[in-house]
Amino acid sequence: VTVTIHEILLVWVLPGHDWPRSLASMSTAGRSGGSGGFQRVKRGWVWNQFFVLEEYMGSDPQYVGKLHTDLDKGESAVKYTLSGEGAGTIFTIDQTTGDIHALRSLDREEKPYYTLRAQAVDIETNRPLEPESEFVIKVQDINDNEPKFLEGPYTASVPEMSPVGTYVTKVTATDADDPTYGNSARVVYSILHGQPYFSVDPKTGVIRTALPNMDREVKELYQVLIQAKDMGGQLGGLAGTTTINITLSDVNDNPPRFSKSIFHLRVPESSAVGSAVGRIKAHDLDIGKNAEVDYNIIPGDERGTFDITTNEHNQEGIIILRRPLDYETRKAYTFKVEASNAHLDPRFHSFGPYKDTATVKINILDVDEPPVFSKPSYTMDIHEDTQLGTTIGAVTAQDLDAGSSPVRYSIDWKSDLDSFFDIDPVTGTISISELLDRESIAQHNITVVATKVNNPVLTSRVSVTVHVLDVNEFPPELAIPYETFVCESAKVGQVIQIISAKDQDLPMTGQKFSFKSPQEGLKSKNFTIKDFGNNTAGVVTLRKGFRRRTQEIYHLPVVIEDSGLPVKNSTSTLTIRVCACDSDGALLTCNAEAIFLPVGLSTGALIAILLCIVILLVIVVLYVGVRRQKKKETLMTSKEDIRDNVIHYDDEGGGEEDTHAFDMGTLRNPKAIKENLFRRDVKPEAGAIPRPAIASQDSADIQNFICQRLQEHDGDTSAPPYDSLATYAYEGEGSVAESLSSIESLTGETEEDYDYLNEWGPRFKTLAGIFGERSESQTDITSTTSTTTTENKH
Repeated sequence: VTVTIHEILLVWVLPGHDWPRSLASMSTAGRSGGSGGFQRVKRGWVWNQFFVLEEYMGSDPQYVGKLHTDLDKGESAVKYTLSGEGAGTIFTIDQTTGDIHALRSLDREEKPYYTLRAQAVDIETNRPLEPESEFVIKVQDINDNEPKFLEGPYTASVPEMSPVGTYVTKVTATDADDPTYGNSARVVYSILHGQPYFSVDPKTGVIRTALPNMDREVKELYQVLIQAKDMGGQLGGLAGTTTINITLSDVNDNPPRFSKSIFHLRVPESSAVGSAVGRIKAHDLDIGKNAEVDYNIIPGDERGTFDITTNEHNQEGIIILRRPLDYETRKAYTFKVEASNAHLDPRFHSFGPYKDTATVKINILDVDEPPVFSKPSYTMDIHEDTQLGTTIGAVTAQDLDAGSSPVRYSIDWKSDLDSFFDIDPVTGTISISELLDRESIAQHNITVVATKVNNPVLTSRVSVTVHVLDVNEFPPELAIPYETFVCESAKVGQVIQIISAKDQDLPMTGQKFSFKSPQEGLKSKNFTIKDFGNNTAGVVTLRKGFRRRTQEIYHLPVVIEDSGLPVKNSTSTLTIRVCACDSDGALLTCNAEAIFLPVGLSTGALIAILLCIVILLVIVVLYVGVRRQKKKETLMTSKEDIRDNVIHYDDEGGGEEDTHAFDMGTLRNPKAIKENLFRRDVKPEAGAIPRPAIASQDSADIQNFICQRLQEHDGDTSAPPYDSLATYAYEGEGSVAESLSSIESLTGETEEDYDYLNEWGPRFKTLAGIFGERSESQTDITSTTSTTTTENKH
């Protein structure tokens, strides 16, 4: 087979056939008779690829190649067929010649190759002359796609002051053309805009810094334009571009700097301690944490009066007052403040010290201040009952301002509501205006106000505490009402009670009390008082053999004396009871046995008597209970009279649905009462006689009817049980309810004129007509009603 540049070289060897099939025999047919001719060799088909150019723009179909078999003798006896991908739509074949054409333009990036099958058949019988064979048509690439950056535009960052060659970022462009054919997909990178600051590797696309010491404070953002070009960058290649926004990140390469070397501040002397009195700032060209500044007052420069802190939001230095200011004492302050970076970068230490210093001068402003007391508070002492007008002390305040205004004093009336004290408005001396009583108020807390004469608005206050000292005016007395007892077995000299005293006078802790028995004429022969010298005393027995039978209660006077001036004393009386005690001296009883011992009864006898009383009470209770029980049984012995019994049925009736016990229709319609209807829940007696139903509505005398029915029910055994109640009421003249008849009511009604309804308008026209007709017939109805009522009465 002879082919063109786009054709494929075929060598067919079809096993099982005897006809010539080799390319050699076909191409050398003219030399077959020579002695040096080639010998025919059997071999299979050798298929190479067909190629077709992509993006073909010609007007005629593009020729792809030619298929031919050696069975085709040129007699038009062989027909070629084509099947597979694109057969008939993209590719077509001449059935006679075997020429293959592409019907439309192809794109390799859309589909790089097509697989088809070819077969030679007999044109008359359509019988395959040889098996079907498969071949490939490959779309040959041309450079029709430019490189593309899929992730652009890019953003990158690199620290400022970086050395040359510092890595920044990497960009990648892709080319859709065939990388195995020519240089269509071979990409080369270059910088179109961004030099001389950055460079790019032409093969890898890595971008690096190309200029040293790039300063962020000079220029922070750089825009770099990168180009990717195929065909190895040669002329005629296609190119694509992308943009990279490169930012220089900050490093601490700048120290803080004060805008001026001296800061002047003015602070009022009335500024509160802890308040901010001024602000200064050192500017740092860096940003973020690299611009954070620490402020410090250089030691030795008024560090005790002022302090400085950093405002984290704007990096200002805030000067704080630590001590009160006084213009009259000091009018100006001067100190130095140092500003330094909090975060240092050791790479830039050579750039110089990262701190700056400035001087702060503070001038104190004079403020008209209130008077100042000589003490923060005053304490004064005065004895109670001191004579009125007596001076107890004085307060002093002065104006420290330059004008030195006079001061006037007064007592805040809220602190001295009862006006116990007076104060001299000029000298500040405090005196008594009411008698003081320690027992009523032991301490007075008053407030003294000092006011400037030339500016009454400015005032100062001070607390004055007045202690009312005690005068010995109350005698001592026993601390508590003692309950003292002495055992019958007490010995001579035995302490039976420890006593103490109290006094309403002050001080309670420093008081000294002494105890003693009364004088000789009042001394007791049974007990005495022994003073222990520590504000306590003991009651001591002078004899033994105390007996309750002889004397149960003793009274012992005690003389108590205090140590005040003048000395006060009092006599108290102790009541001592004689009690029975055990062998250890513990109290048993003081009066329980004293009642019975004189008649000779012992404890055992008392217990026996009480036990007998309890037994008798139990017997009485049991007897009464038995009698009551027998009485109840007697009431229930007669079982024949069921009327005296209450019978409980532990079931529930059927209500209106229960149609067996009662005829519910009778309750609804009195005329439908059935005769000979007996109760089904009670067995009727043999002598029960059915009663005829009486039409009550036809009776003339209602009272006779009710009495008749009442007698029938009394003798009827089929009537409801005895726990049921049939109630009959009587209505009419002579009853409590009187007559309820509507007929009689009509006779007493007054005629009413309804003509006024006609005056109410058209809305009440119908109503006026109804009541008008009713008024006309009222006379006839009244007369008829009267006649009927008279007949009923008869």
